[in-house]
Amino acid sequence: MAELKGVSANHFSDRVRGPRIDLTTALSSDDDVLVVGLVAGSGDGGTEEPTLLLVEDFLDDEPADQISAALSALGAKGSVGEITRIPAPQSLPVGVVVAVGLGTEVDDPETIRQAAGNAVRALDGFDRVVSTLSAADLGAAAEGSYLGAYRFDELRSEKSRPSEQPPSAVSLAVPAKSKQAKVELDHALIVADSVAIARDFVNTPPNVLYPAEFAERARILGSKAGLRVEILDDVELAKAGYGGIVGVGQGSSRKPRLVRLTHEAKGAERTVALVGKGITFDTGGISIKPAAGMDHMTSDMGGAAAVIASTIAAARLDVPVTVIATVPMAENMPSSTAQRPGDVLTQYGGTTVEVLNTDAEGRLILADAIVRACEDEPDFLIDTATLTGAQMVALGTRTPGVLGTDDFRDRVAAISQSVGEHGWPMPMPAELRSDLNSRIADLANVTNHRWGGMLSAAMFLREFVAEGLDWAHIDVAGPAFNTGGPWGYTGKGGTGVPVRTIIAVIEDIAGGQ
Repeated sequence: MAELKGVSANHFSDRVRGPRIDLTTALSSDDDVLVVGLVAGSGDGGTEEPTLLLVEDFLDDEPADQISAALSALGAKGSVGEITRIPAPQSLPVGVVVAVGLGTEVDDPETIRQAAGNAVRALDGFDRVVSTLSAADLGAAAEGSYLGAYRFDELRSEKSRPSEQPPSAVSLAVPAKSKQAKVELDHALIVADSVAIARDFVNTPPNVLYPAEFAERARILGSKAGLRVEILDDVELAKAGYGGIVGVGQGSSRKPRLVRLTHEAKGAERTVALVGKGITFDTGGISIKPAAGMDHMTSDMGGAAAVIASTIAAARLDVPVTVIATVPMAENMPSSTAQRPGDVLTQYGGTTVEVLNTDAEGRLILADAIVRACEDEPDFLIDTATLTGAQMVALGTRTPGVLGTDDFRDRVAAISQSVGEHGWPMPMPAELRSDLNSRIADLANVTNHRWGGMLSAAMFLREFVAEGLDWAHIDVAGPAFNTGGPWGYTGKGGTGVPVRTIIAVIEDIAGGQ
């Protein structure tokens, strides 16, 4: 197939995904805009005047008072999401001041992250920005600024590219450029860039990102990060008995792959296995989906994207935990060679599955990958997938469902909430298990009813998890892809969820907590 200009695997790996972000102790004549946080009044009925969030001694009292007076005259309240733009006082070297509302929850890092994203998204056409949101949380301000400026314009010709681009540089105000501040900034930028890598994967269209190309891009990115990379093609998968991956991928001319990425930390005492669903496009197969909204199925590899990006982050952060990603990739298409409802396949490891619905394909490729991941005898296993529409019915489009072994499930969900990705623990009721029994095989891939679909999908996966292993399954069917308007640091399309959750869990495990 002819390659589209500007989206080669090498270009993808080298692409600049966000602005340059550094630290500053003062405004300069090179800066264009000053971003300040505006904290809402907290008196009875909100009667107290909003206040500026500023780094100590960053502004003199006179320009700070002038900014406050101008915002008050315009009726700025400091409510969450509010953006107010005013001319800068003449004593400042910038031309514009932008106040972003913080509400009253200034101690919440996600409030700062969202505010930083809102501010940067409002500043297309300005090149250099200085932000004082770092006064509340430096790392959150960095992540929000980086991701708020994210764009995916790789496939636009010059005639349709926006004339005004996001800022190319954001400086975060600090009292002093300390070593601690630099460490915090570097960590935040690695995390944010990893989220952006996952967004890039999801936003790349399926005629460009098919299994072989997905695997090649993962190989290049992984190798540059120092990961050990192994790729199995369709012939090797069939020979080794990966019946789920082969079965799902057999309807497409673009054959499946299995990618293994390993971050082997020196002296590591613990191993974390990651598994992500990599369906590069999902028509539903013979159980074909309705046409409306099928274009969103370009995002059906969001779990794989997150796992690849998180493993790269583990290497770049040099986390003292061995991380092994096992990533199955396939395209689910209807054709004369596609698997049919009623077929029985043999998963890797020997379990037989009756395929009652070919649109429940993600669990089939995940099952193979989970069994392979368990052969490494990890201490923890996290899998993530855009797995079920039932996740959105139960929790909406921004809240991942977290299932698995009770203690680890709750730990992952709590960490997800702490980093602003809002994962919510969900049960796996025992009475649903019998609904996965097959008439002729060990298991059926779906139940014969629509109730608790997210829960029964996780129960199917549990059948392939090694006994006694701490395991969490994160269903991101809605949260991985934003079909609505931009908000906070999240634009339309790929979101990168749950990269920040996975990285934070790995670091929590590294801390021995």
